[in-house]
Amino acid sequence: MDGTLTANDLSHIVTADKAHVWHHLSQHKPWETSDPNILIEGKGMRVWNQNGKEHLDAVSGAVWTVNVGYGREEIARAVYDQLCKMNYFAGAAGTVPGALFAERLIEKMPGQSRVYYCNSGSEANEKAFKMVRQIAHKRHGGKKHKILYRDRDYHGTTIGCLSAGGQDERNAQYGPFAPGFVRVPHCLEYRRHEQDGAPVENYGEWAANQIEEVILREGPDTVGALCLEPVTAGGGVIVPPEGYWPRVQEICRKYDILLHIDEVVCGVGRTGTWFGYQHYGVEPDMVTMAKGVASGYAAIACLTTTEAVFDMFKTDAADPMDYFRDISTFGGCTAGPAAAMENMRIIEDEDLLGSTTRMGAYMLERLEELKGKHAIIGDVRGKGLFLGAELVTDRDTKDPVEEARVKAVVADCMGQGLIIGATNRSVPGKNNTLCFSPALIATKDDIDQIIDGVDGALTRVFG
Repeated sequence: MDGTLTANDLSHIVTADKAHVWHHLSQHKPWETSDPNILIEGKGMRVWNQNGKEHLDAVSGAVWTVNVGYGREEIARAVYDQLCKMNYFAGAAGTVPGALFAERLIEKMPGQSRVYYCNSGSEANEKAFKMVRQIAHKRHGGKKHKILYRDRDYHGTTIGCLSAGGQDERNAQYGPFAPGFVRVPHCLEYRRHEQDGAPVENYGEWAANQIEEVILREGPDTVGALCLEPVTAGGGVIVPPEGYWPRVQEICRKYDILLHIDEVVCGVGRTGTWFGYQHYGVEPDMVTMAKGVASGYAAIACLTTTEAVFDMFKTDAADPMDYFRDISTFGGCTAGPAAAMENMRIIEDEDLLGSTTRMGAYMLERLEELKGKHAIIGDVRGKGLFLGAELVTDRDTKDPVEEARVKAVVADCMGQGLIIGATNRSVPGKNNTLCFSPALIATKDDIDQIIDGVDGALTRVFG
């Protein structure tokens, strides 16, 4: 570590933070008598706080973002060089890194052809929703405007994105929401017993068929798009069951519904492929991404589309309404694509996709071992280095562990110098899944340290 602060420096920083910073996802009342955690340095998979304490970060910056790890000087240099040359111009014009990264990105996404730059996952999803609505007006008299979203999925923090949010606790107190967003059932096979009529066999196809039932109820001529995460993130790390995605694709094509896949968490390596949907052979019409695109070294998000979607917005140059009338101020920043290109190079040069697949399989195996030791673990699941362990009081009834005890496990790990996550203010009564998303550079030693820390925490909290 090379970030030691003097006592005076520390006092000033903590005082300034407590007096002026409004932290995300945080209840501030306890900090009236204690100090927030202020991180001053990161290297690899480890970060140090204001007291010099080292932590192993098993959640890549808390929200699945720092895919290639901390302290990548080559990304910082790429951003510095670009900012000195040309830092910004609004997206109505092009830039060199914007063009080059778009080219490289599309190479990884057969079937996609266009990249729309913006600054966050929420904004990327808003852009997709706006495109769906504009297409409805341009081609369907405004009727085919409804957007389907899935129970437990999350697509962002704006009112529009919360309107498509399948996590009721995240949505609480922020309504009323935008009309025209319709929920479809989740596909969590572990909790199929909570869904009326769910079969033991062919559950994946059955779960997809529930989407078709909603489409038929709403009217296929009113539904414009279906927005899904490839692997549900904050709703419990839900890997889609076998047969699910092929049937989803079939349904979308049958009813002329755009398939919008939200890769904000899974995109750029998290699951062991460039994008999570690529595990399942589906061909989306629109893909959104953000967190891992530049591993947090610069703010960047992208919406990609097929050429067919793009062509819907350029049919008549004489019509002043016949284009996508949208702008993202910080979509014009050049730091994002400059960082993203270097981030992509690192993933390729260090074979981090292959490593993610291997280390993900190893971590899932170690989690299964933990399940064998701790009856409190009802299910472990995941894809690549994106994993979860659901805690239950009884494996037969699958009753969730109370949230306070899940938080106690997370707090115990933090006390050990291990940062893990848990579903938080997501599904009422079901915030009972421990979440893990270590950087793609994770080694077996890192994973063993994570598992050992969780093992100790579960023993101390549950006995």
